[in-house]
Amino acid sequence: MTAGRKDPGHGAGDRRAAILAVLLAVQALCAVFFVGDVITDFGRVGLDLHTAFEALVALMLVAGVVLGGLEMRRTLERNQRAEAALSVASGAFVELIDSYFARWKLTPAESDVAMLALKGFDVAEIAGFRNAAQGTVRAQLARIYAKAGVSNRTQLVGLFVEELMGGRVHNAV
Repeated sequence: MTAGRKDPGHGAGDRRAAILAVLLAVQALCAVFFVGDVITDFGRVGLDLHTAFEALVALMLVAGVVLGGLEMRRTLERNQRAEAALSVASGAFVELIDSYFARWKLTPAESDVAMLALKGFDVAEIAGFRNAAQGTVRAQLARIYAKAGVSNRTQLVGLFVEELMGGRVHNAV
């Protein structure tokens, strides 16, 4: 199937991680500068209140950089695990859809149209993707609804939403 929509969140996550990495690198450079400044001040004037305060600030900056780096790494690892889980769930959902299509004995063309309908494309868009007339797509959708035992697209989508929610939608009504 050639019709698909881009995942808007994936690129934004990569950009956010890159920006955080750059900020962490800048903070690390600042920490190196302040630690060097403290060492220089300590060599010139020894330990006084000002140098001790700068040393404390530099130490906190280094701690912030280290903890920030560790937290960033944990967050990236958590995101990777979440993306992997989402991929597995997505694959399972596609398998569920395919099993319903097989149960309803949809033809390959009907399966393609049903998948596009589930993705939210309207009749004109589906007809455009399939190089078919809108009347043909409407007829295919009518056959799909009849085979699925529903009367419209909303009910078709609802079948899969209910399946995803473990039947809680149907039981709540």
